[in-house]
Amino acid sequence: MAKAVFLDRDGVINLDHGYVHQVDDFEYVEGVFEACLAFKKQGYKIVVVTNQSGIARGKYTEDDFHALTEWMDWNFADKGVDLDGIYYCPHHSEKGIGEYKVECDCRKPKPGMLLDAAKFLKIDMSQSVMVGDKADDMRAGKAAGILTNILVRTGKSVTEDAIAEASIVVDSIADVPSVL
Repeated sequence: MAKAVFLDRDGVINLDHGYVHQVDDFEYVEGVFEACLAFKKQGYKIVVVTNQSGIARGKYTEDDFHALTEWMDWNFADKGVDLDGIYYCPHHSEKGIGEYKVECDCRKPKPGMLLDAAKFLKIDMSQSVMVGDKADDMRAGKAAGILTNILVRTGKSVTEDAIAEASIVVDSIADVPSVL
């Protein structure tokens, strides 16, 4: 069984400017590529797990998301980092419109995306790590059986709730390899 670092996207990989869906608005967090290279050297798979309620709210389409994700994936590959999986939730049970207004099992804090990745990639969750910028990321990690849930300060304002849910709190993803 493999071990993985699960990464939230907005606020962890890139700065969260709100509903980021275009290349021009995508700004990487400093040190993200170096951190991911370090995770690979430490034997981890890298899996992105991201809530994308902007799709559910009609702010952008799944095609927009896929185009940006493909560009991001190429950026990582260009830096020598192969992402092992990218999972996203396009739903929102309250603010979604049309087919996206559903109660799903993939929207964090539910663990659906992480569990799907674990099954497909044969990941041992007890040896894995979740890195996120809010309490729901920490809760999703815990619900999926992840014991090390790391909160970064580069995303949303860090809440007491998020700190309470986290195993470790660091300034950014750049600091994560040194605590693993």
